[in-house]
Amino acid sequence: MRKVQLGRSGIEVTELFFGAGGIGGIGSSLATRGKGLTLAQGVERMDEAYDLGIRVVDTANSYAGGRSEEAVGRWLGEREPEDELVATKVGGLVEPGQDRIDLSGAHIGRQLAASIRRLGRVDLYLSQGTDPSTPLAETLAAFAAAVEARTIRAYGLSNVTPRQLEEVLSVADRERLPRPEWVQNSFSLLVRTDERDLLPLAAAEGLGYTPYSPLAGGLLSDRYLHGAEPKPGSRIALAGAIYAQVNTPGGLERVERLAARARDFDVSTAALALAWLRRHPHVTAPIVSPRSSGQWDAVHEALALDLTDGDAAGIAELFD
Repeated sequence: MRKVQLGRSGIEVTELFFGAGGIGGIGSSLATRGKGLTLAQGVERMDEAYDLGIRVVDTANSYAGGRSEEAVGRWLGEREPEDELVATKVGGLVEPGQDRIDLSGAHIGRQLAASIRRLGRVDLYLSQGTDPSTPLAETLAAFAAAVEARTIRAYGLSNVTPRQLEEVLSVADRERLPRPEWVQNSFSLLVRTDERDLLPLAAAEGLGYTPYSPLAGGLLSDRYLHGAEPKPGSRIALAGAIYAQVNTPGGLERVERLAARARDFDVSTAALALAWLRRHPHVTAPIVSPRSSGQWDAVHEALALDLTDGDAAGIAELFD
């Protein structure tokens, strides 16, 4: 698997990350806690990701109330992979009485220590959202202190707008603090909000970009076409509200067009969606999260498919 640079950090990452947000639940939601992959299933998926050549596992301290981090930490402890990078996030609702994103210096310090206890180490650290109640300088100073202490190797931002990214970069420069090295937002053929402003900004500033939900919860596959109902336990069945804006007749009509185009390439619909994202000039490494062994087939197909600029442009036009 190809290695690529993560922003200007000097850190090499694989062209795909494995997302562990489905272990023990679906992301941070209380409603889906306990309804995701079991520990055994999560370990199996991480083994499969490693066998494929993926060398970054992505989680968060809030995923399934910490169970995702615990599962990743157990896998790391048992397998002891020397070449694996561990990415996690801070800011989500994890402490008693916490009712908002918290990126205060004290919270970051406490939660980084807790994540290290669960995971064994943290290489890549991200803010999970934004915290208007804490001065940006305080947040960035906490990340800078962690980098200086070599507790983490680099930090990034998740779920930010172009304006928020500009503010972070401005404050970092003004305070002479390390800049974030990458952004992690939702991005796919169905969710292309970042394409207009954020992606060009990140590219111009030398930042990496590691999109999550590359298949929009599975909508960018064949499984929901022609009126098919979501299967019990699927992301759409458990957390459909997250994808409500794209799970529409118009959105599914575009997926049908993609399915027809995928037949021309003799690959699955999901594989073509992943191949397009992998080919995107501003994307560093998409985060893939197969829930079953069979779902790796689309990843294998995507890695074997090298789209031309014309192919990629034509696929994007299907969703315009």
